[in-house]
Amino acid sequence: MMRRCWNMLWRPTLVRRLMLAQMLMLTVLWSLAVAYVLFEGTGEGSNVTRGVLHAIISVADNLADQPQRQQQSLRAIDEALREEFEMGKVQELAPRILVWRDGTLVYKSPDTPSGIRSAGPEKMEIVYVKGQPWRSRSLAEGATRVTVLELGGPWQFFVTINSRGYYLLPLLISLPFLLLPAWLSIRLAMRPWRKVAQEVAARGPQDLRPLTFKPPHGELAALVDNINALLQRVDASAARERSFIADATHELRTPLAAMRVNVEALQSQAHAPHQQELLDGILNSGNRAARLVGQLLQLTRSEVQAEAGRQPLPQVLDSLLQDRLAALSGLAQAGGIELELQASVSLSVPGQRESLVSLIDNLVENAIKYSPRGSSVTVSLHAERGQAVLHVADQGPGIPPALYARVFDRFFRAPQQLQPGSGLGLAIVASVVQQHGGTIQLHRASGGQGLLVEVRLPLAPSV
Repeated sequence: MMRRCWNMLWRPTLVRRLMLAQMLMLTVLWSLAVAYVLFEGTGEGSNVTRGVLHAIISVADNLADQPQRQQQSLRAIDEALREEFEMGKVQELAPRILVWRDGTLVYKSPDTPSGIRSAGPEKMEIVYVKGQPWRSRSLAEGATRVTVLELGGPWQFFVTINSRGYYLLPLLISLPFLLLPAWLSIRLAMRPWRKVAQEVAARGPQDLRPLTFKPPHGELAALVDNINALLQRVDASAARERSFIADATHELRTPLAAMRVNVEALQSQAHAPHQQELLDGILNSGNRAARLVGQLLQLTRSEVQAEAGRQPLPQVLDSLLQDRLAALSGLAQAGGIELELQASVSLSVPGQRESLVSLIDNLVENAIKYSPRGSSVTVSLHAERGQAVLHVADQGPGIPPALYARVFDRFFRAPQQLQPGSGLGLAIVASVVQQHGGTIQLHRASGGQGLLVEVRLPLAPSV
């Protein structure tokens, strides 16, 4: 559960990306506004108000005849300003005060840099002392002039306003309140995207019809149009491929049948052993080619039936198994194989009879072909959790577990396979199972020898 929650939090999502973009844009806009304030503040602003300057001038004038009290009062005002900046933890940005009377300096704040001249009345100047910018502003009334010195760079001014919460505090307050509205607005805006995704997810691999949802939004409409165009091209290409395979295999059946008749006729007239051997080889090759053609036709027919979407009818699976095992009993006897059916209940599945016949025949024929003489092939059927479970087990060499997924590919055959084949049998079975909404799995047979094929098909609803 924790890992799932962690993956959900860290998995990239478009909603999260849009929310981050909105928060980033808000931060950028607010930073630009602060930058504008910095620009204006470093040019004209001051942390000391005009009223404080008037108070300093008044103290200096009223106590001009009492120098000691004048110094104490001016120092008290200076310390009060410094305490305000100490509370903000920016003591280095505290203003420095210089007081002149009749051109004589009567008070100077501690740590005031030397070499700064007095600015003109009501005039802000930027001066540099040892490469450090200072803002100098003066106010004069009568014989008294007060000059205020403040660190004048934009960075110092930014630290000043940030220490008082003017930059980060609005962001920290506003961003959490914007997250929920932003999330809701983005979720509402992306509802058409979710509808398209749901329709695509509900499609099967054979359903190449155009998407029915037509969004009016320009960006999404272009995406849906391109998806529909792609589906149309894929459908046309698949139709051409199926048509070619169907036509080619159908045309091949006639010459293969004619070749078989001719070879059998030649066998009755050939007397030399080497001639009989050559004719037997030709006949075996012709039989293999005829089987391949038949399997290709079965595969094409299964795909066509899946696309046609015909209404499936209930098929009694245990009766169908009995019929097909009886039909294949001759093949089993010729190979010395015993067929065994274990079906104690009658089960019906919705589907097409021809496709289910193809499924059973291919599974049983493969089991017979790969089983050694004197062994048995067991076919069992039972119900489990609303599904019909069909097992076909043989005692042959089996298939390595690493190749279980590959053997369902068309024309794939396991390496070191001695029996002849085309690699289409399990591909046909997988196509039929998929057409009927079932699943197929491969396992080792009981005892660790042979192959067990498990097919699960949904049961027909009881009437």
